Amino acid sequence: MAKLVKTLPASVDIGSHSTILLIADFETDANGKETLQPKIQKVEVCRLGEDVYNTGNVSAERLEELSKILSNFRATAHALGAEIKACAMTEAARKAENGDEIIAAVEKALWTKPQIISGEEEAAYTFRAVEEWHGEGIVTLDIGGGSTEVSDGKKAVSVPVGALYLFKQMGAIPGPEYKKWEKEILKGNPLRPYSKKQIYLVGGTGTALAMVFLNLPEFDFKSIEGLELNLDQLEKTITKISNVSKELRASMPGLEKGRSDVIICGLYWLRSLLARLHAESFRISTAGLRFGLLYPPKPEEKNVEEKKERKLPPWLQKKKDSEDANQ
Repeated sequence: MAKLVKTLPASVDIGSHSTILLIADFETDANGKETLQPKIQKVEVCRLGEDVYNTGNVSAERLEELSKILSNFRATAHALGAEIKACAMTEAARKAENGDEIIAAVEKALWTKPQIISGEEEAAYTFRAVEEWHGEGIVTLDIGGGSTEVSDGKKAVSVPVGALYLFKQMGAIPGPEYKKWEKEILKGNPLRPYSKKQIYLVGGTGTALAMVFLNLPEFDFKSIEGLELNLDQLEKTITKISNVSKELRASMPGLEKGRSDVIICGLYWLRSLLARLHAESFRISTAGLRFGLLYPPKPEEKNVEEKKERKLPPWLQKKKDSEDANQ
């Protein structure tokens, strides 16, 4: 009798800066707990957020680029016997005025209908992923291209600022105006409820930081996962990256494919957030939204999801309001 081939779960995270494919598998640890372990991860830079910040829409050219990336992701998953179970889009899609076009293009390329999730949902998925690996009593700090999410598992805050957003506002290296801008954005310190807990930094900024710090020529999640850095080490790494030419920066580990443009902005923002969180150190996790999408809801989450009314992204709410007005 032929042995059945196991179908691996896969997910796709379409962010403001990067698009990521995860193919994973549930494995049982020594304590009998099942957690996701990555088998293949592919990252492609598409920068949907760049169009949104410039025009309010994702351009046809950018959608074509995204479609090619997603078609390749689908081919990779199918060739390896994986099934794409979920696809989520974040801040760029939340802000884009042509969200319906984006959804249609993604579904056509990926053969899976995507969902545009809120910042709070993004935070919850990310926290779940990190918690499964590192346990309770933590705070996740997810710095993306277009937004930042902070969560302790019970509550969350989403700030519409990320590494790409800052780059578009201030260039590769923020100038003196950064301090005034930072004070305005973080006025009242919305991060105070999350302070003085173990922080896990998630997202491309954290991964790139770890690769530069460790001088890793290639991404290796086992080397990066749980890496602890203190504020002094962060400051020295910022200086190291800032003091080289644009060309040399692009050749540093983890800073390829456009990451060198936005990394310093991401690290400035990280430094600001850590100050508000009163943190002396932090750890880096390679888990994130793409992992959280594949975990089944916890029993208590199922009841909440059944009762919760999904918050529509602005473009879809505007469309719905228009339709209601015409009825």
